[in-house]
Amino acid sequence: MSTARIASRYAKSLIELAREEGKLERVHEDVLHFQAAAGVKDLALLLKSPIIGPEKKKAIFKVLFEESYDPLTYSFLEIILRKGREMFLSEIADEFINQYKDIKQVTTVQLTTAKPMTEAQTEAMKNKIVASGLTYPNLDLKTQVNPDIIGGFIIQIGDKMYDASVLHQLENMRKSFAR
Repeated sequence: MSTARIASRYAKSLIELAREEGKLERVHEDVLHFQAAAGVKDLALLLKSPIIGPEKKKAIFKVLFEESYDPLTYSFLEIILRKGREMFLSEIADEFINQYKDIKQVTTVQLTTAKPMTEAQTEAMKNKIVASGLTYPNLDLKTQVNPDIIGGFIIQIGDKMYDASVLHQLENMRKSFAR
């Protein structure tokens, strides 16, 4: 079975359980925390290691997560460990967050500009993106500054990209003159 399919199934199960128990927001917080923790090299290596046994991993998880996580989240982690699927936990966390965003109708948008935008400019850009109908009404706008694009902006929504940068326009002009 593919990693994406495994991650999707486990994430969906956790979301359904959390919704049934009215703990979706709390479990979401736990998963965000776990996702950040899994980004730490030592924990990432622990998750992927075939050398470290399940009992040792369970003991480490107990110390790291039992007190700070909701019992539902911690039980889920224990089940994953028991089934030997811990190497997929990062992907499961990512998929959980994607499914959570779908439920809450949140779209993640990456906006790259040549210079930092003001608060008013950012809000105007958010409104235009939502008005385009390409996103849910709620945006998780991640901004990035890249002076190499010279001016304009680049918007990425999922696998779609709209490049209105000066650099892109100059490259298009150069290609048309080269013909």
